[in-house]
Amino acid sequence: MIINDVHRGIKKFKKGRRVGRGPGSGHGKTAARGHKGQGSRAGYSSLATFQGGAMPLVRRIPKRGFNNQFALKVAIVNLSDLEDSFASGEEVSPETLRSRNLAKGIYDELKILGEGELTKKLTVSAHRFSKSALEKIKKAGGKTVVLAPKTPVEQKKKELAAGKSKSVKSKSK
Repeated sequence: MIINDVHRGIKKFKKGRRVGRGPGSGHGKTAARGHKGQGSRAGYSSLATFQGGAMPLVRRIPKRGFNNQFALKVAIVNLSDLEDSFASGEEVSPETLRSRNLAKGIYDELKILGEGELTKKLTVSAHRFSKSALEKIKKAGGKTVVLAPKTPVEQKKKELAAGKSKSVKSKSK
């Protein structure tokens, strides 16, 4: 093998196929669509799951259970992680956990679980705590702060409507 053959033919920006430009191009006449049939017609598109008439994979695999797309995404952090990452007297919040890569990604609520032991006095802020986590944090001399959950959209609408009606009444007086 010759070293300059390795990258031959590999281009960063590949040119598109110019179809219907005569027989010399190799993509003339039928424009690489073949003779007759649905695929040769203008406006043809197939489903992404179409497998040439075979039963598609998405239909062959059994479906189980229910996936609630509206459920809150809860990030979990164990006490053993807090023990390893924080010094005594520090404050644990969703921001500090994110900065130390303990609560990654997008989530709605943060829950602290009681896996492992905690010997350091920490002030832990989260949306939820397991019973064992609460006991272990208090036993170590720490504090827990329960954060307010996300306000539902319906509740925000009601508050907004109530605020508008109050302002209308105050203007009429």
